[in-house]
Amino acid sequence: MLPDLDTLARRAELAGLNAASAPREAHVDGWLLRLSPGHARRSRCVNAIAAGSLPLEEILRRCRAAFDQAGLPLILRLTPFSQPADLAQQLDALGWRAFGPSEVWVLPTLDGFDEDGGLEALSSAEYAELIGGLRGSDAAEIDGHARRLEQATVRHQAFRLVRDGELLACGQVAIDPAIDPATHPLSDGSSPGAMAGLFDIFTPPAQRGRGHGRQLCAALLAVARRQGATTGYLQVAAENEAAKRLYAALGFQRAYDYHYRSDDPRTWD
Repeated sequence: MLPDLDTLARRAELAGLNAASAPREAHVDGWLLRLSPGHARRSRCVNAIAAGSLPLEEILRRCRAAFDQAGLPLILRLTPFSQPADLAQQLDALGWRAFGPSEVWVLPTLDGFDEDGGLEALSSAEYAELIGGLRGSDAAEIDGHARRLEQATVRHQAFRLVRDGELLACGQVAIDPAIDPATHPLSDGSSPGAMAGLFDIFTPPAQRGRGHGRQLCAALLAVARRQGATTGYLQVAAENEAAKRLYAALGFQRAYDYHYRSDDPRTWD
């Protein structure tokens, strides 16, 4: 029996938090602070994972002090699981702006993903250099990305598809181990197996529309299935319709949305 959508959503949120672990982290009254500079917001934001006991203003003050010390603007990531439950409304009242809408999609089973041929494995440093160059990242961002990958709690396996020396697509898969429901209870009390997350899926503009992205994703899922993963998830920008069509064709389903909040105008782009 396949896990239900709510269970998969909660499992994906936990797996995503594990996959985005950063070298610099802190906790404030049940909130998880990620303090690593770089391109990915999920590595430099606050995750409100527990309600805590302090007034919101005091929690925000302590979070801001930590982010100021790290030289980063204060950003919060809000999901359907954020605590307290009325956090979005409280931030609205304080004038915090919402930006960066994203979606989490889940895959109930990896059955049928068998072919992983054509992939070339890359080290964390090699992949950070590759994807950083494709995105126009500077040297500091590339170095920070490489260090996050090397120090992540969940191992990220990077691959590329190449034909005749030309890059067709590249991406990563991170496999979150099976969880103990006594430690992380899900909606139905189950203990889903290992879950595979797809990250940094990229197809060069000249290669898009030719099926390379789908081939890459299917191959990454085959790698994950061979290593014991039974379900999958990914995060995608809400406006990326082309990517969402690809993921739907692979069997992924939209599970929940999240966005970021800040009172710093520099973060709203």
